[in-house]
Amino acid sequence: MKKWNIVFGSALILNFIWENLHSALYLHYKQGAITEFILLRASLVDAIIIILLVGIFLFLGLLPKYDWLIIITGILVSVNIELWALATERWAYSPAMPILPILDIGLTPAVQLGLTGYLAYHLGFRIDLK
Repeated sequence: MKKWNIVFGSALILNFIWENLHSALYLHYKQGAITEFILLRASLVDAIIIILLVGIFLFLGLLPKYDWLIIITGILVSVNIELWALATERWAYSPAMPILPILDIGLTPAVQLGLTGYLAYHLGFRIDLK
């Protein structure tokens, strides 16, 4: 259980930091201001997604050998979230957001779950924290 708490806690903290750092690359959330509460809520959802990914991959016996799947799957989930959010106008990018060609979505949100998920998994399950 301690390992799961570390994964969840580190996923929450990493994503909260990430959300705060790249929030300047957005214009708005649902036509309103991007507040700390919104960033915290997004970070909580991100942490839940990461726990689900790690749980599924552990259940399927894919970890630790195929831990890179967290990066790939996290990116795929992020891309789908971005495509949906932009199509429904939940948020909009500022001109400073680096855009991925063809997909026409932001770079930082596209890689977020893959990178933070991989790091959170390693902090919880791969680093020996006694």
